[in-house]
Amino acid sequence: MLIAVIGGSSCTQDVARNAEEVGRELAKRGVALVCGGLGGVMEAASRGAKAEGGTTIGILPGKSRREANPYIDIPIVTGIGLARNSIVANSGEAAIAIDGSFGTLSEIAFALQMGIPVVGLDTWALSLKGKEDKSIIIASNPVDAVEKAIAAARDNERRS
Repeated sequence: MLIAVIGGSSCTQDVARNAEEVGRELAKRGVALVCGGLGGVMEAASRGAKAEGGTTIGILPGKSRREANPYIDIPIVTGIGLARNSIVANSGEAAIAIDGSFGTLSEIAFALQMGIPVVGLDTWALSLKGKEDKSIIIASNPVDAVEKAIAAARDNERRS
């Protein structure tokens, strides 16, 4: 199984701790992690996954493998800038959004448009015409986020 972890390229220490724990929990369950390959949430999640012997894939916006954080096993160079957000979001069987800014919001939107479940951990909330949109599955902590993402990916697979 492959789960996307999406979040900001910079983050607080608390957010980084959550992202690192998400990475650890994915690896403990034998799930590979795909992310944008840069810093912040992406680096923290990758660091956690590597600490548990997991596999990490980084979909990079630029033209050099060297821009990947040091915890990426498989750097994929795209040279397409922020358009790579679509690839990140669509590469996972589910996505876990942690904190983040507008880039994270775009990845959430890409995933949801493609029918990929999104689990949110202290991230964006959606509304439409003043009413809450419950498309994002809310998680209370990193373990809950991983468990919900894996369950949602399996449910989604059964439906297809």
